[in-house]
Amino acid sequence: MVEMDEEEASTQTSHSTNSFSSSEETAVEQQPPVYPYNHGVDEHQQRPNQSLHHHSSYGLEKRSESPPPSPIYNPPRHPTSIFSFPTPTAYSAPPNPTASLQPFAHGSASELFKCVVKKPDVIQLEINGEMQSNASDVTVQFLAELRVYTTVARHRNICAFLGSLENVGMVLAYIDGRTLYDVIKERPKLTTKQKIDYHNQLLDGLSHLHSYRLSHGDLSLLNIQVTKRTNTIKLLDFGRSVSADSVFKSPDDEPVDPFPYIARKYAAATSASSSNAMPKTPAVKYEQIHPGTRPFSAPEILRGECQDPLLADAYSFGMIMVCLDRCESIDVKPWDQRKDKLPADLYDGCELFQERAKEYLRRWDQGRRRLSKADMIVEEVEDSMDTSS
Repeated sequence: MVEMDEEEASTQTSHSTNSFSSSEETAVEQQPPVYPYNHGVDEHQQRPNQSLHHHSSYGLEKRSESPPPSPIYNPPRHPTSIFSFPTPTAYSAPPNPTASLQPFAHGSASELFKCVVKKPDVIQLEINGEMQSNASDVTVQFLAELRVYTTVARHRNICAFLGSLENVGMVLAYIDGRTLYDVIKERPKLTTKQKIDYHNQLLDGLSHLHSYRLSHGDLSLLNIQVTKRTNTIKLLDFGRSVSADSVFKSPDDEPVDPFPYIARKYAAATSASSSNAMPKTPAVKYEQIHPGTRPFSAPEILRGECQDPLLADAYSFGMIMVCLDRCESIDVKPWDQRKDKLPADLYDGCELFQERAKEYLRRWDQGRRRLSKADMIVEEVEDSMDTSS
């Protein structure tokens, strides 16, 4: 516990009272998509050396029955500053974050859990006499991933988010497993029952993500983990995730910050309880969709023309189904894939998912199938397939 004198306590209380808190909105529960971000970008945020204690003030009235709300940090563009804050509610762990995790050891008064700390990694290179940096892209990817973890309710097929560490990065659950690529290349090949189980788990996790109008953006065999003990699918690496409700600019344009907006739901709620004028909320959110991993990236993304990131995920899912069915990695020439052309032998060896994969691999504007939990393969079908084999 840190003691403060009366003047400091008064100052801090006043500062926190005038800041917006999303503690109630980030609670883990099944609900429509919400966006607990408040990443406003102003003239102060363009200066890396600006004080990190500057927050937007909305003049919320103090309520005696509840503690002062926590401030939400508005990060500047540089990635090293994303986690330089007294941890705000928006970046905190959901309630009971270790509920679905197994401790790897017990102490006399504690349980120990393994975790992964993911921190920004900024690289600078001199190219043709000019210094180039990945700082802008790193910032966008970390904020995109934080948006997923702090928006989407907990799901067994999505890696668990455990919170953030000040001046370090985000904390994720440790997955004792292998990539789906490592699983399908093993011999003997997967059984029909196991293929169907992986299909259903992956479809369940992606459909849950899509229900919040968020895409994965880089779905591939390498971004899917399978736990060793229970064969549970875990989706991770959401740095290329975008909101389906955004307006999309070409990835060749100048980088844009997709997070300088305040969600309308929070703006309306704050305005109703504020005695001051509410700052204008940008009605349009701009984002850029960048190509993911070949050959899983949709053709429209390769052409820089994607306008429906959820359909692009469906294409990636179709490619994964082909790999899963054939129990091997596949490849498509990028110049053909850009034109929505697929190899003639793509479906050779596909006995289980061929017809459904073809629906996911159609052109996005020619009836490509969307991901839906209703398409999970039911137990009766699974039993009949095992009997026929």
